[in-house]
Amino acid sequence: MRKVLPFIGCFVSVSGAFAQPLLPAEKPNIVIVYADDLGYGDIGVNGAQGVKTPNIDRLASAGVNFTDAHCSSATCTPSRYSLLTGSYAFRGQAAVLPGDAPLLIRPEQATLPRMLQASGYTTAVVGKWHLGLGNGKLDWNKEIKPGPREIGFDYSFLIPATGDRVPCVFVENQRVVGLDPTDSIRVNYRVKLDGYPTGTEHPELLKQAADPQHNNTIVNGLSRIGFMSGGEQALWKDEEFPFILTEKAKTFMEENQHKPFFLYLAFHDIHVPRAPNEQFVGTSSMGPRGDAIAQMDWCVGQVIEQLERLGLDEKTLVIFSSDNGPVLNDGYADQAVELLGDHQPSGPFRGGKYSILEAGTRMPTIVYWPGTVQAGTSSALLSQVDWYASLADLVGHQLQPGEAPDSQPLLQAWLGKTSAGRDVMLEEAYTYGLRQGSWKYIQARKGEAPRWIEQGKGIASGMANYPQLYNLEADTAEQNNLAESYPELVQQMQQTLEKILDERPAENPGK
Repeated sequence: MRKVLPFIGCFVSVSGAFAQPLLPAEKPNIVIVYADDLGYGDIGVNGAQGVKTPNIDRLASAGVNFTDAHCSSATCTPSRYSLLTGSYAFRGQAAVLPGDAPLLIRPEQATLPRMLQASGYTTAVVGKWHLGLGNGKLDWNKEIKPGPREIGFDYSFLIPATGDRVPCVFVENQRVVGLDPTDSIRVNYRVKLDGYPTGTEHPELLKQAADPQHNNTIVNGLSRIGFMSGGEQALWKDEEFPFILTEKAKTFMEENQHKPFFLYLAFHDIHVPRAPNEQFVGTSSMGPRGDAIAQMDWCVGQVIEQLERLGLDEKTLVIFSSDNGPVLNDGYADQAVELLGDHQPSGPFRGGKYSILEAGTRMPTIVYWPGTVQAGTSSALLSQVDWYASLADLVGHQLQPGEAPDSQPLLQAWLGKTSAGRDVMLEEAYTYGLRQGSWKYIQARKGEAPRWIEQGKGIASGMANYPQLYNLEADTAEQNNLAESYPELVQQMQQTLEKILDERPAENPGK
């Protein structure tokens, strides 16, 4: 018997949020707190076991906790690209970058920080960057251009790529911090340099053993991807990340407390290498990964305490989320798998980082704004690519043709005012998925799925050489493929996906 085509509308609910939040006349401060590799289930309010996150849980108890909000891609660079441009990652050919890659976002491209600058905001980025720097001929010993300044950030303090990639130095306002001019930095991702020892040659120097990819230059007892020489006085200590990054964020907020500011605070935690400060070692039952979650939660608390101390908490919209799903085994032997216990990093979902399944992009997401946003839980279908257009609405900016082409203005949903989110949402992870209400379609992939995701990382990739269709309302873990039962729906969703992938939008679709 032929199956009846199911209704594919989006049924969502918001509980606790009041109906008509009143926005203040003055422009609010905006703080995006962005964790790294933090899974949906890695915070207390979403069921974490073996680690406590009281500061994040406090945000959730007083704000809106989203159960179906997503990053745009299951890896870090693409999600950050979409966040800052309002454009799907595939449009910018965004992929995970090496540490010496040129700036991925073009200086002439419209960006979220530049839009906020034009709306009267002072802007800053603090923390992990991983969007490339320079123009392809990067000299770490001079001013680095182009960089965050050229795409709209007034102030920047960066981990240039990630903690597992050289160079292991901070970059403030596009210059390496603490660099001795007589000890020039050199970086190479292809050829070994006569600089620091490597993990391959000197495993006895390592705090954590690493796989071959991460077994190059050793800095602070941890081997990294890539080779580096020089810059000894500028080298970071991983254990100092939480204090240095939060202090830079707090200083920026204090110095700009009398005018609207935008702060993009991108934590390194809980990305590898996980090297929590001794203050947090042993605070969880899960070893370094759990301790890094506790450390990250402390940093969140520091940000909120600073806002309260400055009397800015009711004048500041805070968005907390993560860049992609969780991963346990990601290159370093830190017992993340062995000490997991009953904890479920992905919550009730399947997959994780690198995966097209829901856990790859379904993120812990909280919006907190005392006095404007009331406590509640929202199941609205939302994507981080929409932050651009939604914040443009908040500050009264009219999007121009070509600006934030994939971003939809869903401010009402982000503030918990309405349960209406996206009708259709793209997911990216070495293939493409499409959400339409409770339905999830995964496009057939040509050729085999990357084996390293399942075999090396222990994560279900969700990729196959045949189409997949899941009803998430009945099958949260995406185990029962309904593609053969609903061929018309598969065809319709594939056509919708192809339209997104093929279009070259000339203007913002939400206008």
